[in-house]
Amino acid sequence: MTAASRLIILLLGNTSGDEFAQTAIAMPVLVFASLALMNLTMAGFASVNANNAANYGARVGSVHQQESGSAAYQAAMQSVSYAKIGDYSVNVTGGGFPGAQINVTVTWTVPNFLGSLAAFLGGNLNQDFSGTTVSIFRQEGW
Repeated sequence: MTAASRLIILLLGNTSGDEFAQTAIAMPVLVFASLALMNLTMAGFASVNANNAANYGARVGSVHQQESGSAAYQAAMQSVSYAKIGDYSVNVTGGGFPGAQINVTVTWTVPNFLGSLAAFLGGNLNQDFSGTTVSIFRQEGW
C-alpha cells in the first residue's frame, strides 16, 4: 500500500467524531461570511436609496420656480422615508434663480454588525457604515 492510499484511507475512512470537528471549524466561518454579506447588502441598499433620493430631490427642485430648495428638500426626504434600512440626512444648497445649481446632499448610515464582533475578538472596526451622495441639477427658467 502506497503512502497516498494510506492517507486517503486515513482521511476518508475514519469518521468517528469528525462531524463535530468539521462543524466546529466551519460554523464560525459561515456565520462570519453571512454577517459580512448582510452588512454589505445593507450598505449597498442604503447607498442606492440615498443616491435615488438625491437625484429625485435635485430634479424636483430644478423645475420649481419658487422655493426650489424647499421643494428639493421635501422631495428627497419623501424619497428616503420609504427606505426601511438606514438613517438618512438631507442637505440642500443653491437654487433661487433660473440657471442656478441646486445641490442635494444625502448622507446615509447603517449599523456594522461585524464591528461589535471584532471588538469582542480584540479588533477595532468602525461601528457604522456611512456614505454621502451628491446630485447637482441646474434650475430651469421660463
